[in-house]
Amino acid sequence: MKKEKEILKWLNGELSAEEIEDLKQSEDFETIEKIAHYSAHLATPKVDAREALASLKSRNLTKKEPKVRTLNFRTFFKVAAAVAVVLTSAYFLFFNSTQSFETGIAQTKSFQLPDNSEVLLNASSKITFNEKNWDKKRDLTLEGEAYFQVQKGKTFSVKTADGVVKVLGTHFDVKQRDNYYEVSCFEGLVSVTYNNTTVKLPPGKSFRVINKQIEKTDDFDAQTPSWLQKESSFTRVPLNQVIAELERQYDIQIETQGIDTSKLFTGGFTHTNQKTALESITIPLQLSYTIKGKTVTLYQYEVQ
Repeated sequence: MKKEKEILKWLNGELSAEEIEDLKQSEDFETIEKIAHYSAHLATPKVDAREALASLKSRNLTKKEPKVRTLNFRTFFKVAAAVAVVLTSAYFLFFNSTQSFETGIAQTKSFQLPDNSEVLLNASSKITFNEKNWDKKRDLTLEGEAYFQVQKGKTFSVKTADGVVKVLGTHFDVKQRDNYYEVSCFEGLVSVTYNNTTVKLPPGKSFRVINKQIEKTDDFDAQTPSWLQKESSFTRVPLNQVIAELERQYDIQIETQGIDTSKLFTGGFTHTNQKTALESITIPLQLSYTIKGKTVTLYQYEVQ
């Protein structure tokens, strides 16, 4: 235990000059010194920590005469593991080129990609991409919903858990939520691949999948998705998806009593007034609601 403490104290710069000279008698001092160097400078690892550890284990830890020291391999393993964590953290902090943008409930965000393509991110959504390789490969991953205004150039790909969207330069919206996937083209031409099926979408066309079933959609003439105007609109969409969107836009939890949430809803709601939004959903469906804190309960009422 005493020897282990001496090694750790040396790595932390806490040994006296005499103690350091004593430690230098070990043949493995050079390897230990390298580990300490990389740890102190937080640089991209140029020495493989595992390889260094293996090297230590392959040799007999001996001392130069006249002093004999036995170094505990458990300590080296702990030190090497700790250094590996530090170096890995440093690498991701200074050299990792992964970039991400994320929004919370009732929040939207707009930003530009390295090629000046513009992205508008809807509530509770996230985009991740490799900034360093963007010029070579314009790929990103989306969780949630986003509207893209893509600059012309190499193929631009949006990957989601449900499918892949590819374009060269166009305006389109991708929505990927639980059991719901929809791509709408507003300008240019969009290629959507879902379960080995690829479809081409010109302006005014959408591709929709609900509960893993491809659904027929109507043409549209809008220039941008409705949520950019702080509204959500739906055409024959299951009520549970509408409820989920209400929760995302208003930071509320919605419970239902005696309601078939699989029924289809056509309509919309505003993102700027919760009372108006709730009434926009409940009145057409002949529903009532109560509010307690952040919990909203929807229930069926009888028509008099």
